[in-house]
Amino acid sequence: MKNRLIEYWERSGLIKDNNVLKAFKEVPREEFVLDELIREAYSDYPLPIGAGQTISQPSTIMIMLHALELKKSDKVLEIGTGSGYNAALIAKIAKFVYTTEVVPELIKLAENNIKKQKIKNIKIIHTDGSKGYSKEAPYDKIIATAACPYIPKPWIEQLKDNGIIVAPVGSLYGQKMIKAKKIKEKLEQEELGEFMFVPLKGKYGFP
Repeated sequence: MKNRLIEYWERSGLIKDNNVLKAFKEVPREEFVLDELIREAYSDYPLPIGAGQTISQPSTIMIMLHALELKKSDKVLEIGTGSGYNAALIAKIAKFVYTTEVVPELIKLAENNIKKQKIKNIKIIHTDGSKGYSKEAPYDKIIATAACPYIPKPWIEQLKDNGIIVAPVGSLYGQKMIKAKKIKEKLEQEELGEFMFVPLKGKYGFP
């Protein structure tokens, strides 16, 4: 199933970033899903991870990481750690990942998953990720794995000039994936298609 996904992405031209494909090959997705769902780890749809949250479908994750244009020197902020899978992929490419999560049980789950993979360049922070994480700002890239009503102002402020934000933006019932590049304090945006994510919680999330 894993190889089939890779072949599909390569054949369709969906993912052209070899670093993203390499990370997908190296990180065992089956280690980041619930035990009872291991057989579905490489099915191309989202899976529940507990606490009402999900791990996004593989193709969605690949589209988002491809859009981030990750580099080895990047310091990345991720909003929504979940099971830690997305952070693990980013960590294989970027210099360091700061990832925020509001659900305590998911923090424990992600910490255990990442520890098993012996990945050292990730820090999980228990905080309201809708506010970003100002302590380590500015960031080269910011990625959100939860639906946002809009791109929160703190994320824009915490992003470096020429940095990129990738986030699903819209209503609770459907979002457009936005890739936004910060140019002189403003965002130049492009849409990457329609998606469905669990809602962002916190001050700048959904009520």
